[in-house]
Amino acid sequence: MRKILTFLTFIMFILACGQDKTTEKSSSEPVTEVQNEPGFGIVIHGGAGTILKENMSDSLEAAYTAKLEEAIRVGHEILKNGGSAMEAVTKTINVMEDSPLFNAGKGAVFTHDETNELDASVMDGATLNAGAVAGVTRIKNPIDLALEVMLNSPHVMLSGKGAENFAQEQGFELVDPSYFFTEQRFNSLKRVKEMKKSKAVSRNDPFINDSKFGTVGCAALDKNGNLAAGTSTGGMTNKRWNRIGDAPIIGAGTYANNATCAVSSTGWGEYFIRAMVAHDISALMEYKGLSLQEAARLVIQEKVAALGGDGGIVAIDKNGNVSMEFNTAGMYRAHMNADGELRIGIYKE
Repeated sequence: MRKILTFLTFIMFILACGQDKTTEKSSSEPVTEVQNEPGFGIVIHGGAGTILKENMSDSLEAAYTAKLEEAIRVGHEILKNGGSAMEAVTKTINVMEDSPLFNAGKGAVFTHDETNELDASVMDGATLNAGAVAGVTRIKNPIDLALEVMLNSPHVMLSGKGAENFAQEQGFELVDPSYFFTEQRFNSLKRVKEMKKSKAVSRNDPFINDSKFGTVGCAALDKNGNLAAGTSTGGMTNKRWNRIGDAPIIGAGTYANNATCAVSSTGWGEYFIRAMVAHDISALMEYKGLSLQEAARLVIQEKVAALGGDGGIVAIDKNGNVSMEFNTAGMYRAHMNADGELRIGIYKE
């Protein structure tokens, strides 16, 4: 009898455990719900400065507008098809680097010694990894080399000959420096030199002022919620002594952090370095709880301006909100959201 009772007790215990497991399994079944497609967006700049409607021909304005649209549509298509923010950033910047309209790549300005020295940087908001190059003279698309530094070197920034040696090791084809020659940029250098020689230079002279602008940049948010930013430039007309501006400086010209935003700067690099513009915008969002637009306005309109610097930024936050803030007369800029709405601007609105 005792054996029968023991056996029945054992059977009841097994059945109870099985029932508990069934209940547990049933309660953990996922609830079906409809989710919207993740948002994404992209924003670009092609430099800031004394860009006035009265000084712009209709044909030149149309050329800038067309190139800005071409560039941003390249990145937007990548994002729309599920591509990464980093791919969108670099491919978009490639379009502007290949155009003589902008001070980057093909349209790079000339140094005092009549050479072209290019800088670029990228940053990945998901990993906080970054790559940068400075003072390269034979790299057709510096933004691509900056990405290569990020992905395939133990360093963040490489410069000059060392950066070009690394490029060759990675299979990059070096171009002859003559590739970067454009008549317009060379004439700009001659004019700056003549004005400095005659001492007819004013800090408020639009031409002298704009000799440091024209940088291109991009910030993007992809469908996976990852942010990325990149910046590329030829630097400042008539620069000397291998001067390096803010474009390749992580935190000054470029910054991306999935917790906050992605930023690309354009302006008077010396001031953007001192103010650590790109990182400061992110920090104000992270530590002070400001919105992207509030942070961008504070940094560009107050902090940089108080130092005596001018320029602007484009940025996108983790929710797809965009800022295109500048304290100059104009900034070449464009934005596209997940709905494909396109906005292009040149002058101050």
